[in-house]
Amino acid sequence: QVQLVESGGGSVQAGGSLRLSCAASGVIYSTYCMGWFRQAPGKEREGVARIWTGGGIPYYADSVKGRFTISQDNAKNTLYLYMNSLKPEDTAIYFCAAAIGGCYGRSPNDFRYWGQGTQVTVSS
Repeated sequence: QVQLVESGGGSVQAGGSLRLSCAASGVIYSTYCMGWFRQAPGKEREGVARIWTGGGIPYYADSVKGRFTISQDNAKNTLYLYMNSLKPEDTAIYFCAAAIGGCYGRSPNDFRYWGQGTQVTVSS
């Protein structure tokens, strides 16, 4: 059974930084795609970044390229999202998710396992 628990959200001013963590259990590395998604009030859930647990080039949404970095520590079974130069439009609930298989072309509906989410609020 895969379980995902996010932490690290909070409130920051525009231009600030946060690091989100996702503690994963039950994930078999090199067989799962792990990703970060976000959902703002009144908006659909959107992909932020994803990475295959076997390594390789991560994928990023255009809106976060150059500002966010996804990484993983397989020894700690933890996925991270480093968020820099935060903007008010980054305000959302951020979710960690896992899908069996690779990351190419995956949409939110492809991810079977989800964490409970962590709130990120960026003020101007």
